[in-house]
Amino acid sequence: MSPQQLLGRRVRRAGAGLAIVLATLIATAAPAAADPTHNRADAAAGWLARQMVDGERFEVVFDGFAYPDQGLTIDAVFAFAASKTGGTYRDAAMAWLAEPATLGGYIGDGTEAYAGATAKLALAAEVTGADPTAFGGVDLIARLRGLQAPSGRFSDLSAWGDFSNGFTQSLAVIALDRTAAGAPAAAVSYLAGTACADGGFPVYFDQPSCVSDVDATALAVQALRAAGDATHANSGATWLVSQQQADGGFASAGVENANSTGLAAQALQTSGRLVAAAKARVFLRGLQVGCAGAVADRGAISYTTGVFDPATGPRATAQAVLGLTGRGYANLDAAGSVATAPTLACP
Repeated sequence: MSPQQLLGRRVRRAGAGLAIVLATLIATAAPAAADPTHNRADAAAGWLARQMVDGERFEVVFDGFAYPDQGLTIDAVFAFAASKTGGTYRDAAMAWLAEPATLGGYIGDGTEAYAGATAKLALAAEVTGADPTAFGGVDLIARLRGLQAPSGRFSDLSAWGDFSNGFTQSLAVIALDRTAAGAPAAAVSYLAGTACADGGFPVYFDQPSCVSDVDATALAVQALRAAGDATHANSGATWLVSQQQADGGFASAGVENANSTGLAAQALQTSGRLVAAAKARVFLRGLQVGCAGAVADRGAISYTTGVFDPATGPRATAQAVLGLTGRGYANLDAAGSVATAPTLACP
């Protein structure tokens, strides 16, 4: 976030009388300009940071109106933690996520409660060193445990229906495994029990046929390995290897892309499938905008091959960074991160 953006926002909220004091604080706290880097993951994370609105969040525009995108903002937080960069942006994002309107609009306001969002935010708090039992005044861990059914499945409590799925279950297991009490055995067993006959995992449960999905399997492998179920985690990793394309990429809906490849690379690296993980990183680096690209786009990761699309770039870049670093969600930690957002070094 630039000093001017932060100052403008604070002045609008607090009144012009604080401008001098705020300007002094901002001048002290603003990070120094980052040195250019040859590290591909750091450059990607740096580009991602510079796309954030007011240096703190992402938004989605629909029908001419901008709405907060908490999920993508959290993905960016994970990317900063994986690359150990962007600490200033990470802290601003977490502060924004803790604001009552932002928080309630994402995890639910009490009468509504969304398991996947709660699990993802709890994991973000853990990764960044925040307290997930008192985040924005909410005990995310208690709320998440309260959304677990006797079967072990985590489900939404909503008048709009239950949209929980394989991503929800895996994120919940990973987030709870990082607590002192660990992930509930029933939750781990439920996730393991959703495996398809080929060893992969589906996005949606209770379907007429079990269809393995790269993204869902990548998350399930990480969750099950973290929770101690090596058998199902290994089967999932084996299925992932079988889905890798010749150029190292992974496909979703028939399209090789950075998002799926980034998630798969994490799971493969943490599962010891190092050759497959290395091939996936080669594919991801091939999607990165280099020095021949527009200055504003350098470091970004394209969703798929072809011309870079700024609309899909932030989410693709966020998920690709974790694949490029090989760091999985179970052990992701923001400690030791620099405050700055590096740029790609070019001649």
